[in-house]
Amino acid sequence: MTNPAETGTLLLEFGTLTKLTGKPVFYEKAKRALVETFKRRSPLGLVGQSINVDTGVWTNTDSHISGGIDSYYEYLWKCWLLFGDKDCRDMWNASVPAVNKYLADEIRGELWYGHADMQTGKRTETTYGALDAFFPALLALSGDLKRARRLQASSFKMWNLYGIEPETLDYKTVRVVAGSYHLRPEIVESTYYLYHCTGDREYRQMGKTLFDDFVRYCRTDSGYAALADVISKQQRDEMESFVLAETFKYFYLLFAPPETLQFDKVIFNTEAHPLNRIR
Repeated sequence: MTNPAETGTLLLEFGTLTKLTGKPVFYEKAKRALVETFKRRSPLGLVGQSINVDTGVWTNTDSHISGGIDSYYEYLWKCWLLFGDKDCRDMWNASVPAVNKYLADEIRGELWYGHADMQTGKRTETTYGALDAFFPALLALSGDLKRARRLQASSFKMWNLYGIEPETLDYKTVRVVAGSYHLRPEIVESTYYLYHCTGDREYRQMGKTLFDDFVRYCRTDSGYAALADVISKQQRDEMESFVLAETFKYFYLLFAPPETLQFDKVIFNTEAHPLNRIR
């Protein structure tokens, strides 16, 4: 068993390896996995949570933008930007309307993205969380600033409920479903992208709030600690490597001078490593 994030999130790295070595096999193998996943999307245009790699049959038809699917969509668009691969562009253009139609959810005038069955489009969960918060960045990068701004506002609301974001929130009831906080980078990533794409200082102010809360509740003598519960702010003995690779990097870039990184000449992979856009 595997999932779209695993089958579809190889192309930037293996494509770069092809560019560096001159051997097309790396790009070809990674692209095949991405294309075969796309081919198995439902008639609605959605992919599911898990798939049997031997049979190609979906074993979990829950569709969403959260962990297990998230970077599949991210790499469809970024592959087009990095390599100029029109197949990836076309797959993105075929996929994102379904995501916006069946997963987007309007609640209290707010925009959220929840879960739906990939075959029927029926809403299965009204949950959104720390991993979903990457999507405003992807929307902004692909030119959909209106949706990006609205979804970022929802992410920030989720953060401000307890001064730090929970892993998962039921946005319909505004109830925390999973209350842990793992120092994830996604909301910071989206804040950085929106600031870059709009120049709106609102996003630097938003980033300052995120960083101040991050330091207030997670700083320890030896690093930064994840939280067992965002309500009690109880710390846990955990600091994942992505905190250094991604979270701090996006915080830094949000406040660094523009010349620190030539944003338009690189594409960040899903672990925030910049890859040159020179084709």
